[in-house]
Amino acid sequence: MKRLSNRTSAIVLSLLLLPLLSTAVYAAEAPYSLAHPVDHDGKRVSGDEASVYTGRSTDLKALVLDLDGKPVEGVTVEFDLVAPGEKRLGRCESDAAGLAVFEYSPGDKDGKHTVVAHLTGVWVDGGRIIYSVPVRKPAWVMFMLFGLAGGLGLFLFGMDMMSSSLQRSAGGRMRAILGTLTANRYLGAAVGAAVTMVIQSSSATTVMLVSFVQAQLMTFAQTLGVILGADIGTTITAQLIAFKLTDYALLMIALGFALKFLGRRRKMRNLGNILLGFGMLFYGMAVMSMAMHPLRTYRPFLDMLAGLENPLLGILVGTLFTALIQSSSAFTGVIIVLAQQGFLTLEAGIPLILGANIGTCVTAGLASINAGREARRVAVAHTLFKVGGVLAMVFWIPAFADFVRSVSPGGAIDVADTTSMAKFIPRQVANAHTIFNVSLALVFLPFTGLFGRLIMRLMPDRVEPLDSRFRPRFLEPGMLQTPSLALSLAKVEIIRMGEIVRDMATDAIAPFLDNDMEILDDLHEREHEIDDLDTHISAYLIDIGKQDLSDEQTEEAYLMMHVTKQYEFIADIIDKELRPLAHKKAAVGADFSASGRKEVKAYHIKMLKQISRGLEAFRESSLETAQRMTRKAARYVTLESDYRQAHFERISSEVTESVATSDVHLALMDALRKMNSHSADIARAILQKMDEGDEGADVPD
Repeated sequence: MKRLSNRTSAIVLSLLLLPLLSTAVYAAEAPYSLAHPVDHDGKRVSGDEASVYTGRSTDLKALVLDLDGKPVEGVTVEFDLVAPGEKRLGRCESDAAGLAVFEYSPGDKDGKHTVVAHLTGVWVDGGRIIYSVPVRKPAWVMFMLFGLAGGLGLFLFGMDMMSSSLQRSAGGRMRAILGTLTANRYLGAAVGAAVTMVIQSSSATTVMLVSFVQAQLMTFAQTLGVILGADIGTTITAQLIAFKLTDYALLMIALGFALKFLGRRRKMRNLGNILLGFGMLFYGMAVMSMAMHPLRTYRPFLDMLAGLENPLLGILVGTLFTALIQSSSAFTGVIIVLAQQGFLTLEAGIPLILGANIGTCVTAGLASINAGREARRVAVAHTLFKVGGVLAMVFWIPAFADFVRSVSPGGAIDVADTTSMAKFIPRQVANAHTIFNVSLALVFLPFTGLFGRLIMRLMPDRVEPLDSRFRPRFLEPGMLQTPSLALSLAKVEIIRMGEIVRDMATDAIAPFLDNDMEILDDLHEREHEIDDLDTHISAYLIDIGKQDLSDEQTEEAYLMMHVTKQYEFIADIIDKELRPLAHKKAAVGADFSASGRKEVKAYHIKMLKQISRGLEAFRESSLETAQRMTRKAARYVTLESDYRQAHFERISSEVTESVATSDVHLALMDALRKMNSHSADIARAILQKMDEGDEGADVPD
């Protein structure tokens, strides 16, 4: 019984193993294999290199070969779908050329379809091949463009929100730092990099520089180091983007929204805006990445990107695209998104980065078209630096790429390894951007003086036409969206207004002391200029007030309106009181007494000093100067009273000149006293602003 049982088990086992043994024998004897057919250029023509639309079909081709690699006719090839889903598709036989052609219809499911072709019953190596078929909807290009446009819009909106919020938070302090720490070119470059890194806008830094030069707080040559530093600061954006923080974008948006709408203090709400902008920036990148995903298998696009390794073409594309979207940081973000998809090699990314550096000069140039001469000089300097650096680099791109790889993670990467490319190329591109701009600064910084003289020779100062005197020079409507910079420009214009008033006050004494009546018509013309400036500055400050201002910026705007009015009042006194008074003195035909003349001259000098101190206190926000003005203002009121008493004593003594010119003398001294008073009002307003700022620094809104 036991022997029978063993025999039965052996029979059953042999029956079970028979199919496998027969298959193994067949496989061992099978003289065929499958391969993807290729064209004369060695490219696959298997049917899975080009996309197919849903509802349509494509041919999947398999080449049947014998052991000698020759085509075989009449061999059955089976085709199975393994994703999405699993099912048997069908079979076909190879023709005389060894090709088995199967018509595959993907249905209405888009995405990546995976199909396996295999020889019937043959499972040895080479007995099957795999097809990856990208299936797209007919309108995929339109939806991809929607995704790219929307993602880019979110990216730019987030960057603008982040930049504006950072400027509101730190713009005033950044202006102070730029204005005081740029005497040394190397220190200026460091400050320019730090300021631009904080406010995330090299254009904003450039506008600040222009306002400082126009206000004579800096020389044009000093700005060149800051410009080079600002270019380094912009690379920080690319470095942040390369960290691929897209996974945390929605978290940053949520936190930013919470701080913006639940924060009680303005600083917290401002921080919320910064986080919200930062999150939207990265979410925009994520949207662009998802929109670009179908391009991974779109051969025309991949061939176009391969062509960007041509340096001239890459630089041209980078320049045009950056000039089109008006943001080098945004285009750098697009480049890094492409790299994160595994589309770009470093050799293709570097020319695009170089082009973006030139394209940002186009932006600066367009912004300076209607600006002053100093702004155009800054734009020209920026352009010369960038174009010169790109021209010097364009012939060394392969060597530069090797150097970047040597100092970056990943090193040299096989272009076929798209996973490694997507992981490491973004960081290498960001490093190339940083290294280029740092090298540019190190090379050009020692020669900023030479460049400054060259640009001054190319764009020398010119005499301002008389008909342009009545127009404001520094009020840029395009800067209203950035209140800290708009306030800077308004301040520069008010300082210019104050300088005109000081010159008027200086000249206004000439008809009284030197009988120079010709100056009166010019004083009248300049008073019209002051009226015009008052109108434009006030309107500009009102427009600034319509923006989202911090408490400090609101107080600064109010101070500026007050200072503007004080200068307009002084100009009115000169035109409406001193001019008629000069004519009255001329009609009298008498001069002041020697003592009276001396008193008028002394009091006039003190009035001019007060106007100058007011300008200094306003320009430098100097607490010490403002306090000194208020002390002297009280002293000058007493002095005017003493001079008036002395004049009455001369009249009592019947000094002929004093009696003849008494009305003119008293009216003139009273006018000078009122001009002194308006200057002192500027100092009092500055002191009040500083006191309120100290008291309300930490008060919730």
